[in-house]
Amino acid sequence: MSKNVIIAIDGPAGSGKSTIAKYVADKLGYILLDTGALYRAITNACIENGSIGNDEKITETARSLDIKLDYRNHVTHVYVNDVEVTTKIRTPEVNSHVSEVARIPEVREHLLDLQRGFGKQHNIVVEGRDTTTVVFPNADVKIFMVASVEERAKRRLKELSDKGVEITLDEVKDNLLERDRIDSTRSVAPLRKADDAVEIDTTSISIEDEFNKIVERLEKIKV
Repeated sequence: MSKNVIIAIDGPAGSGKSTIAKYVADKLGYILLDTGALYRAITNACIENGSIGNDEKITETARSLDIKLDYRNHVTHVYVNDVEVTTKIRTPEVNSHVSEVARIPEVREHLLDLQRGFGKQHNIVVEGRDTTTVVFPNADVKIFMVASVEERAKRRLKELSDKGVEITLDEVKDNLLERDRIDSTRSVAPLRKADDAVEIDTTSISIEDEFNKIVERLEKIKV
């Protein structure tokens, strides 16, 4: 294919989207677009300015931010108004509010052009919750990741514990289930598997096996 290639990966929180997206981007030399980081950046800003709970103020905040992503050394560095917030957007507080922010139609619409712009300029791997259905409905490869809630909770607990966050497994599990409910039932761009997406259950397979499944799909379209 002469055009830029887009590999889009969707799935619920903790299903392994970010991990495999980074792995694929590194292996194939593609640009990684972490859509969740965009919503997290907005959420963090709204927490800081007290906008949470007010959709109009959240939208105003989103439109006022200059958000930039810089993927280097296997990490997506996030900047808001030229200030790095890479660590600040990965806290339990942001986790608990990001779905509330992401459900707002005006916020989602605001970010569409930014996300699609990446796809026009680079070969990309993009992950999120509506990348295969809304953001890049014509992506060359569509993947939908799933995993048991128990496994997802264990992964997220380790991630938070490694950052020094004190939280119980039950609290993490409850947070994931609530995010699943909000993401799957929101009126705009709900989390769902695209009809032409390949489902990969990551509960008990290695990242190498996940990568091979994606490459197999890529080869089928003769990229």
